[in-house]
Amino acid sequence: MIIGVLKEIKPGESRVIMTPTEVADLVSCGHKVLIQKGAGSKAGFEDKDYINVGGDIIESREEVYEKSEMILKVKEIFPEEYNLLKENQIIFTCIHPAANKEEVDALLKKKVIAFTAEDTHRYGSPNAEVAGKLGALMGAYHLLSINGGMGKLVCPIAGSEGANVLIIGTGIVGKGATQVLSSLGAKITLMGINMGELRYCQEVFSNNVHTVFSNKHTINKLLPNMDIVINCVKWPKHRKDHLITKDMLKLMKKGSVIVDISADVGGAIQTYRPTTHDDPTYIVDGVIHYGVDNIPGAAPYTTSIAYAASVFPHIKSIANNGIVKACIRDGYLRRSLTTYKGILTHEETSVIQNREFKTPEEVLGLLNEEYK
Repeated sequence: MIIGVLKEIKPGESRVIMTPTEVADLVSCGHKVLIQKGAGSKAGFEDKDYINVGGDIIESREEVYEKSEMILKVKEIFPEEYNLLKENQIIFTCIHPAANKEEVDALLKKKVIAFTAEDTHRYGSPNAEVAGKLGALMGAYHLLSINGGMGKLVCPIAGSEGANVLIIGTGIVGKGATQVLSSLGAKITLMGINMGELRYCQEVFSNNVHTVFSNKHTINKLLPNMDIVINCVKWPKHRKDHLITKDMLKLMKKGSVIVDISADVGGAIQTYRPTTHDDPTYIVDGVIHYGVDNIPGAAPYTTSIAYAASVFPHIKSIANNGIVKACIRDGYLRRSLTTYKGILTHEETSVIQNREFKTPEEVLGLLNEEYK
């Protein structure tokens, strides 16, 4: 198979989906790997590193699309790429289909076979862990007066207490944020709805972390005392309510910080809007909002190594076995199938966008007797 690795075009995004380690593995299996020039350079992987393991460097994005049977990248397909897609081409990237109707339209129109990478992780994405840990550090950074914050150090010093932090969500993101800030000595309230997870976190984290069950009433009571609020909860697209509304910002201190790692427009944080690494914050009612929606892109070396290792088994399986066999072998890959030759196969997207869909099992013929 001819496999293309693209350079990311999203502002502030420097990750690469395959390091030379994964390219070497594919080449050893007999596949041809085309890497767009400079795809890994900002993550610490030079073109010569890919050449040394058998990869081919291609000058332009257009040529990679034209020559490749399977396209690999980290972030979603952008409008300037839509016309480069080819019928029956395999696309493996983070599509976020439910939130990107135009992108889904393009994938369907071009009749590509698209997998949304964020749905393939059996044990959670490394990107989520990086987002939690780095988002926590960004909250601490923007609490400083030089960045518009109240001027409070997140960790305590002799004679002065550290910051009070509310972390909403006990998944991989929330645990990552808690690990970083608890190690710095911040006083953390960790909020969630899974009692088992809350119990686990109470046991493994330090004494400066205490856990509470998540609800709006409790958030209202906690907000006046919080210096940093970190949202780690992915909000269902169909919900119209919010965990923290604009009116609730009046309860918070001037110069306090909200970090919305989940980055859902119209989601848990009503006042959230996307920002970039170049211009990461804005202020609403005296509260600093950090809204970068690709936080892991700021640590491309670390994230690329972990992320590539996480998704590579799926990529290798598709290349070695073909789509049907690869999807039979792994249900996580199968559930990530988003479009198949003009047919929507992603149920959440179907519900949110009110589209017809077929299951991956239907379009791949896995309901036939031989596969039962």
